Amino acid sequence: MTIEHDHEQNLDRLAELAVKVGLNLQEGQDLVLSAPVEALPLVRRIVAEAYRAGAGLVTPILGDEALTLARYRNARESSFDRAPGWLFDGMAEAFAGGAARMAIVGDDPMLLADEDPARVARVGKANAMAYKPALEKIANFDINWSIVSYPGAAWARRIFPDLDEDAAVARLAEAIFAASRVEGEDDPVAAWQAHNERLRARTRWLNEQAFDALHFTGPGTDLVVGLADGHEWQGGASSARNGVTCNPNIPTEEVFTTPHALRTEGHVRATKPLSHQGSLIEGIEMRFEGGRITHASATKGEAVLQKLLDTDDGARRLGEVALVPHSSPISQSGLLFYNTLYDENAACHIALGQCYSKCFRDGGDLSAQEIESRGGNASLIHVDWMIGGADTDIDGIAADGTRVPVFRKGEWAS
Repeated sequence: MTIEHDHEQNLDRLAELAVKVGLNLQEGQDLVLSAPVEALPLVRRIVAEAYRAGAGLVTPILGDEALTLARYRNARESSFDRAPGWLFDGMAEAFAGGAARMAIVGDDPMLLADEDPARVARVGKANAMAYKPALEKIANFDINWSIVSYPGAAWARRIFPDLDEDAAVARLAEAIFAASRVEGEDDPVAAWQAHNERLRARTRWLNEQAFDALHFTGPGTDLVVGLADGHEWQGGASSARNGVTCNPNIPTEEVFTTPHALRTEGHVRATKPLSHQGSLIEGIEMRFEGGRITHASATKGEAVLQKLLDTDDGARRLGEVALVPHSSPISQSGLLFYNTLYDENAACHIALGQCYSKCFRDGGDLSAQEIESRGGNASLIHVDWMIGGADTDIDGIAADGTRVPVFRKGEWAS
């Protein structure tokens, strides 16, 4: 059996996994799918698999790196404050009508590294504002949705700069297939069922504890993250409001919940770089007072970080806290993927911005005002960055001040 045959077979398995486990696409359900043009080999397989699963209509939306750069290098200045609101409105309408959502990522994560960061920030903000009605359907978990990856050439060269392109793509493909539990498993669907059960066991324990806060300590970090009132831990497969159980992220190693927007205190240092909108932000340090970031710095990419924090008031508060052991397969790979889908699953992390309404008890029945009253944050952004590692300790703090070990030296304490 050739390496090329193995690659093609693994793409088939990934497509099946994406539709059956990632989306759990339902009979007659429409699907809105976005992907880079380079990922067409996977797109075609997913579309075929979706129709075999009974999809009503699959609508693919394709992007291209060269077209993206053409805008930055040729457009008038006014272009950078515009977004395709008509397209995003259509997506929101599709989601309101019950369509599922799938995103395939694979572009060069540093594509915009050499572009004007102010322009990049303006485009990001314009897109965020226009996409908000559609994003709310995803963030509120109204629909079943999922993200998977394709080994794009530019992305592969970024991770493996010392290899020629073919070798780099092959290495990235191996990493994606391994992290997604496609390679090395007789039955990837069954492997995901077992993995989901392990994550459910963690969320059950955390929900039984009903901690009031988590205390993170480690090099450069002494941070108390207050948890939202009535928060609920989630991880792995989750049920959307439409009743469909799906895996939003493939791969995933995290369990996560909603912090209280007003109750984070202390200082924290990132343990991995953050790749954001084409820039690599390194050496992030932040201080929180009353839940709000009062100081933020970075050794590289600080201007991009400050632009991000200035998006809106909610950008300076937390919308997620997630626990990932240092022994996770993605962490043990030793790779920096320059992609949040992977890098966030290598370490405990927090997210700036919008919270997930599903991370509340009875979250599906709560209004935006009720979520806010319980401490949920609102923002145009949701950006994860990593704060965990082999030296991270975490204590759960109960309402009466009792402490329970949660992590020791980067691993679950029990």
